Amino acid sequence: MVLAASQPGGVQPCGTVYLVGAGPGDPGLFTLRGKGLLECADVVIHDALVSAPILAMINPQATVIDAGKRRGRHSLGQEEINQLIVEQAQVHAVVVRLKGGDPFVFGRGGEEMAALVAAGIAVEVVPGITAGVAVPAYAGIPVTHRSQSSSVTFVTGHESAGKYRPRVNWRALAQGSETIVVYMGIHNLGTITAELLAADLSPATPVALIRWGTYPQQETLIGTLATIVAQVAAAGFEAPAIAVIGSVVNWHQVFSHCRPTGTIWPDR
Repeated sequence: MVLAASQPGGVQPCGTVYLVGAGPGDPGLFTLRGKGLLECADVVIHDALVSAPILAMINPQATVIDAGKRRGRHSLGQEEINQLIVEQAQVHAVVVRLKGGDPFVFGRGGEEMAALVAAGIAVEVVPGITAGVAVPAYAGIPVTHRSQSSSVTFVTGHESAGKYRPRVNWRALAQGSETIVVYMGIHNLGTITAELLAADLSPATPVALIRWGTYPQQETLIGTLATIVAQVAAAGFEAPAIAVIGSVVNWHQVFSHCRPTGTIWPDR
């Protein structure tokens, strides 16, 4: 669906912006709709974690702009990115904002859509597979299981300053969800595990950290709430990674050999 808001005088910008989810990395998980848009785009503004094979799908004549953010190395602020997208749409017909995962799952797609609608620019969202589902699956971990987990919570471990409320209530999550999937949680892992333990979650609760999920170099570190912080330090385990907390992690031992095949990763 394309959303548009009229500008004063009924004048419409010439372009449409497509907020496209690139998925977690494996190009085999990218949508056909997204691929078609990349092939005809005039401009592509992409995030840091979009994989190289997906970037290779971009129209060779398109202008490609890297607006990616990494911890401690932010190239552009979010307001600057919003303005950049608006400016490109005012002079180009097809503008793709290519975002890792899904645009509306911790991807700031809602903020970008709001800015575009306010500027009177047509915008369409193309969902992508979010890492919180795909990455555990590639590690052999089902985020729900009929005999173990009927609830799953997706939560960010890296909250923005000045947000709508002070912080995630980790203690409430410990009692309210059987599986917790944490995006961007490596740098705050010590605080997260301490809060969950303080809420009487068992120290033996299984934890999986999955780095570079769905990429050929995917790595999984298995521990418990009591041990995982020390394991991260000992292994030098770094972002980007997803954390899965709950008994479903135990399925990794059973299903880890069932990693998906038949994708189009180079040399995989």
